Amino acid sequence: MASRVLIADDEANLLISLEYLLQRQGYDVSLARDGDQTMKLIRQQPPDLVILDATMPGQSGFEVCQQVRADPALRHIPIVMLSARARETDIAKGKALGADAYIVKPFSTADLVNQVRQLLGADR
Repeated sequence: MASRVLIADDEANLLISLEYLLQRQGYDVSLARDGDQTMKLIRQQPPDLVILDATMPGQSGFEVCQQVRADPALRHIPIVMLSARARETDIAKGKALGADAYIVKPFSTADLVNQVRQLLGADR
């Protein structure tokens, strides 16, 4: 059974690109365009991993990350935070809130796929 990955980002072109990329890698991908929709999807059917934009409409990725880590039923879900915010304070904030990885945009798709594989413990 394919691992389920939820990608949350308000950039439509990035969502489409990442969906295609991860589906080609064999993952079952779902998409969210804002923080509120992301939390709704996570609670309805917890994914195996979340790729989370730090800045989205509604709840930010930082807020979503914090909520996931605070919920005992969800806290085990690996989170890869994506952001154009490249300052050390932003990266430190993402990691302090519980992100397992923080990748700065623009990024290498190969690096993202490798990070997803590593966090899911899969050798694909």
